[in-house]
Amino acid sequence: MPSLVLPPEAPSLAEAVALAVREGIAAGELRPDTTYSVYQLAGLLGVSRSPVREGMLRLAEAGLVEIRRNRGFRVLPPRAHDIEEIVEIRLALEPAAARKAALYGTDEQHAAIRAALDAMAVADEAAFWPADRSLHDLLLRAAGNGRAAAIVAQLRETTALLGPPTTASGRTLAEIHAEHEPVVAAVLARDGAAAEAAMRTHLEATGALLVARLVTA
Repeated sequence: MPSLVLPPEAPSLAEAVALAVREGIAAGELRPDTTYSVYQLAGLLGVSRSPVREGMLRLAEAGLVEIRRNRGFRVLPPRAHDIEEIVEIRLALEPAAARKAALYGTDEQHAAIRAALDAMAVADEAAFWPADRSLHDLLLRAAGNGRAAAIVAQLRETTALLGPPTTASGRTLAEIHAEHEPVVAAVLARDGAAAEAAMRTHLEATGALLVARLVTA
């Protein structure tokens, strides 16, 4: 029988289920192209069927499982193409948003962006990723596009389900922070072109590492 563990730090039971299944897939506990029932998974994790169904829907959106009506779900291997699609969408949204944030963001919004970068500089890994997400969200909202911010937040959740962060490939938190520094510096200087270019460079580097890890795996 597969061995799965619910992560205690997950914000909801459904997300804990999704993360446990993702880790089970990565560890080989859940086999690709094998069908598992909701009842079976609920029993393995010691939870009710409702959070299992919700967690499976999240994983289906990420492309890690296929829902099979009246049968459960089939595990699918993560694909590099899924990451490539996500990065392509983010590249269509975030560099242009960084430019607009530089040109049209208020002084208060710029101060919040600076504070988010400073928080990244002193954070441990547990606090780093929330600060990272906050920085990207603030940039998008400073550009005046709340819908784009919501889309990117969802894409980042999907990316997290597809595999571990780029630190698993040897990239340090300090290096990731350093990639954000030119973005923020350009925004605060109200240099739209530089902000757009720096954001594009950061996203392309992140995407390349995530794709390379999936290809290697």
